Amino acid sequence: MEDAHTEIRHIIVPGRHHLLTRFQVDYLRRLLAGEESDDEGRQIAASADAVVVWAVTSANHSSTRRNPFPAHRREAAIEILAHIEGMPSLVVPVVDVAPTPRFAEIALKAVEHATSGRIAPHPATTIIATSTPAVAELYRARGYRIAPMEHGHPDAPRTPWQLLDELMTGSDAWRGETHEASLDIVDRYGLAALARQLAADPVIGDEGGLTQTRDYRTYSRSFEDAAGRKWAQARPWVVPGRIVDLGCATGAMLELASREPALAESDLIGVEVAPELFAECEHKKSQGAFANPNTFFARRNILAGPLFPPRSIATTLSFALTHEIFSYGDGMAALAAFAQAIADHTLPGGVWINSDVCGPAGRDRIVRLRFHDGDVTTPPQRLSGANDEVAAYLDALPVGSRVAQFAQDFTELSGTPWEYDVRDERTIELPLGDAMEFLETVSYTRNWLSEMHERFCALSWTDWRRLVASVGLEIDERSGPWRNEWLVENVFEPAASLVDLDDRPLPWPDTHLLLVARRTT
Repeated sequence: MEDAHTEIRHIIVPGRHHLLTRFQVDYLRRLLAGEESDDEGRQIAASADAVVVWAVTSANHSSTRRNPFPAHRREAAIEILAHIEGMPSLVVPVVDVAPTPRFAEIALKAVEHATSGRIAPHPATTIIATSTPAVAELYRARGYRIAPMEHGHPDAPRTPWQLLDELMTGSDAWRGETHEASLDIVDRYGLAALARQLAADPVIGDEGGLTQTRDYRTYSRSFEDAAGRKWAQARPWVVPGRIVDLGCATGAMLELASREPALAESDLIGVEVAPELFAECEHKKSQGAFANPNTFFARRNILAGPLFPPRSIATTLSFALTHEIFSYGDGMAALAAFAQAIADHTLPGGVWINSDVCGPAGRDRIVRLRFHDGDVTTPPQRLSGANDEVAAYLDALPVGSRVAQFAQDFTELSGTPWEYDVRDERTIELPLGDAMEFLETVSYTRNWLSEMHERFCALSWTDWRRLVASVGLEIDERSGPWRNEWLVENVFEPAASLVDLDDRPLPWPDTHLLLVARRTT
């Protein structure tokens, strides 16, 4: 154990630091003055040249419920506080990492790296100021003493997290305990409104994506691989001008669009809500991946409100997006609002190009799925663990043996009942739309718990025509539903046959759509 009277030169304060509090300032002053004890009751003696190191964690996250404010705004507030209070301070950004017992080690190395070795944290000369017991334990395991801040302090008001939660509910009571540096930044940049918008958002999760189980590495690779095919599908319909890709993923389609000489004078705008994908768009832009310099990206939730002024967009692209809006939003109401927003921002002569999955015509017709192997009565399990573990379990099951698992998980996670009748160990009877829902999803074992939230077959082409007409757009009759033959050959036919109630073979229905809708006036 280190000598309790060793002088401390560095006080590291790890945290997200969205709001700085008056208590924090008073506490750190007392700490620097040697008027506080560590969590074991030992007096803390700080050297005359001691410095406070604010380790801003999740520095690469913003616009999420857990991290509503971007790191540069948080850093600005700390710098203002240090200036106002005359408190010797340094700010070190620490990027987010997956949960790991090595978090303390990573943060300490970030401090050393960011200061070019001028500050090399060591238990003999560094103390960690944190009120979070779990965080404190990580540093304590590495030999560091802990200054417990608000935790257990007799004079402690609410923690910064409690104040942030209060801000996000719409109350102004948080302001009384918040330091003026944070008040200045929050007010000048309208951050309270941003945080409240995020808190009220019905779609995005705490970390900003749609689900917490989606493997974005797999997801982004699939988008990159399919970009050429998707751009070829869209290109004949694109109207030059302001071109928007909603749900742009890694920006792969805009990367191809940026190389088109005919679009050199166009603005290319990508909109993405998932922080992992948005970060990749920005990274690609910084690396010069987009030949058109007028390529921009915005991290916005499409369902949070209008994204663009009325009649300002020439082409709107939405690929593999609308089924997610239906699934994660309020069903048809969310999709109608989305379509209306696109109609409103489309200029006369402009176009909406929508490519996505599509439910079959006659989706209520009762049919039979006869599986080639497996047992449809195989009971479901409660799946948990990493995506790889879930996939390993599911991949070991024949497709027919995944029926009850799908029924359980899809019903629970999508909120939509999926019911069927068992005819024999390899045959089930159910509506055509539900049969295709199963077959189009069952092979996504790598992202199973994410995909179970999503409905692929909720709308038929007839439903789409009705929706588009309701928002005042006109469908180009050359567009429409189509069947993905690759799915037929590689997914459907190897798994099952589709028959009617008299056991007569049925053709596989349409699976996708290319919808081209124009604003004529």
